[in-house]
Amino acid sequence: MEIKVGFEISYAAAQPTPMVVMLSIHPSRFADIVGTERIAAEPDVPISFYRDSFGNVCGRLTAPAGGVTLRGETLVRDSGLPDAVVPTAQQVPIDQLPDDVLLYLMPSRYCETDKLTDIAWSLFGNTPLGWPRVQAIVDFVHNHVTFGYEHAHHMKSAHDVYEQGAGVCRDFAHLALTFCRCMNIPARYCTGYLGDIGVPRNPAPMDFSGWFQVYLSGQWYTFDARHNVPRIGRILMGTGRDAADVALTTSFGRMDLVKFFVVSDEVVPA
Repeated sequence: MEIKVGFEISYAAAQPTPMVVMLSIHPSRFADIVGTERIAAEPDVPISFYRDSFGNVCGRLTAPAGGVTLRGETLVRDSGLPDAVVPTAQQVPIDQLPDDVLLYLMPSRYCETDKLTDIAWSLFGNTPLGWPRVQAIVDFVHNHVTFGYEHAHHMKSAHDVYEQGAGVCRDFAHLALTFCRCMNIPARYCTGYLGDIGVPRNPAPMDFSGWFQVYLSGQWYTFDARHNVPRIGRILMGTGRDAADVALTTSFGRMDLVKFFVVSDEVVPA
């Protein structure tokens, strides 16, 4: 299948303001892009692109006084298959993990393993190793946390989510991946497009989504504690330790968000 993805995001600014944006498709999906992905700014200011330390594609620009609108649209080929489910995937002993994976066992800005380790072991210490343990964590978080946009807060950490029992997609991901790290399972945060493909359309506004991946049997597998069902049409944009590493936009000065529109729809053949 082909999926049309895109966005239009506008900010107001009183003065010229440098920005970093992470709005490109992740390099792991480059081969699936139909044609060329292009991100443009209005007014037409130059955007220079680079790879960050996690391999994500980032853009640098300076928004002029008055503000800027960022637009992007592209087609992405997708298998049409739901997220892989591999119950036999095994946990890799720490001493056998690749060097670059060890980072995803460590605490990070929103994922305080030190505060949640005892809780994690009390909840999941008797679960089978590997995929079943990750699924037990996802099941717990899915049932423990209530979803609601009114619960969103940019300062909320995994421990806060555990105590409050409410949040948005990024909070589900933060709590679940932190529990995984506490149980010595490498886990990283993901952001990207997730349209209502293969599921009833959600009346809530379309948005980007947050989920996470775990490292089992030598590769990364996708889990989603908010939905807790394999989904179709997940288009990855960025990975990192937590949401702080994959902010869609970062401004170095005061900017006010005035428009945020996202699309991720299956293209139905005529």
